[in-house]
Amino acid sequence: MAKETGMIELFGKEKALLVTADIFSLRTKGWKVEDEAEELRELAKTSGLEILDEKTCHYDNPSPSLFIGKGKAQELGLVAQELKADVVIFSRDLSGTQQRNLESEIGCKVIDRTQLILDIFSLHAKSPEGKMQVELAQLEYLLPRLTGKGIMLSRLGGGIGTRGPGEQKLEVDRRRIRGRIQKLKDELKKTSSHRELIRKKRKDEAIPLISLVGYTNAGKTTLLNSLVDEHQQADDSLFTTLDPLSRMIALPNNQKAVISDTVGFVHNLPHRLIEAFKATLEDVRRSDLLVHVLDVSSPLRYSYYSAVENVLEELNCLDKPKITALNKIDKLEGQSWPERHETDFANSIYISALKKENLNSLLDGLAYAFAGRFKKVKISVPLDKMSIVDLIYREGKVEDVKYTSKDVNIRALLPQATINKISSFIRG
Repeated sequence: MAKETGMIELFGKEKALLVTADIFSLRTKGWKVEDEAEELRELAKTSGLEILDEKTCHYDNPSPSLFIGKGKAQELGLVAQELKADVVIFSRDLSGTQQRNLESEIGCKVIDRTQLILDIFSLHAKSPEGKMQVELAQLEYLLPRLTGKGIMLSRLGGGIGTRGPGEQKLEVDRRRIRGRIQKLKDELKKTSSHRELIRKKRKDEAIPLISLVGYTNAGKTTLLNSLVDEHQQADDSLFTTLDPLSRMIALPNNQKAVISDTVGFVHNLPHRLIEAFKATLEDVRRSDLLVHVLDVSSPLRYSYYSAVENVLEELNCLDKPKITALNKIDKLEGQSWPERHETDFANSIYISALKKENLNSLLDGLAYAFAGRFKKVKISVPLDKMSIVDLIYREGKVEDVKYTSKDVNIRALLPQATINKISSFIRG
């Protein structure tokens, strides 16, 4: 983190001109051009840029050479020159050729949406795994854009779009970058193997996995903090949580579960990011239950919901059991919203993660989702084995208990893992 902070201090706060490219053939269903402009603005703010101005251009199809028209590119060049902009940021992904040609026409650095997201990722990655994933995604983004001149050399100046791999990585040739990419993939594979061992242990102990998913800044980390009483960083900005975070939680029926926070989704999540963060997103694929945390106070709630559903579809996770946590109800006005939104979003529970409102209903919903994992059993425990009684109370739900002079007779609902531990005490 020190490297990134030092770079910001050295180059100052960069000044940006934002360009929302409304391309008819690339429009996302449910998203308006105003929505895309708002998202680009939030991404730019999160990356620490000073926004000088915002422009929108409309085209039926992108131009192969410039993405936009030559006249529009020249117009943007005049605006950038007048405003003394350091960088022009496009809301769409650009090819290497388009990016180089735009830089030539506009006369300053040009970056696209993916590069902006990667820049934010590099600021927020803290664990070794997170840093490796960001570096892998950045190098794979950079590799097809290496030409020996132009865009590669223009990145040596530092600033937005350059954080992550660092100066050393930007000076190496294609062969060395490919070697570094392969090394990162090997390292991440080892990390994935370690995760697999943890998953196997969890599966052997019949502990279910709950994954919090949702649009970036929906409140997933705040919800995790409230459920497990922790204080992980949960800023009001995009992509605050990049590294996966898992904690054990005991549900109202004493079912133990692992609850995992995940990287926030965005609409049209770039494929290279899904690939680079495969190890992190594997938790979503292996989940027994998904909790889709949705900022119900946002005017874009329906678009956000659809965007997350689209990413889940790409991950082949749409068929997983899911609860929709309608978060940030403390920001809503009026009293008629619960019934309306609960109808709009299936299997939903309204909450405020920040104010800890209605979390008991969410916990009850989680417990109900795993109720089928519990079996009703009768247990007879000798009086000198009271540790077994403690285990039953700790891991199950006791329905009836009777003490005799020789033993304790218990009727309880227990998960299979606990039943396996005390099988010798179970009677007919």
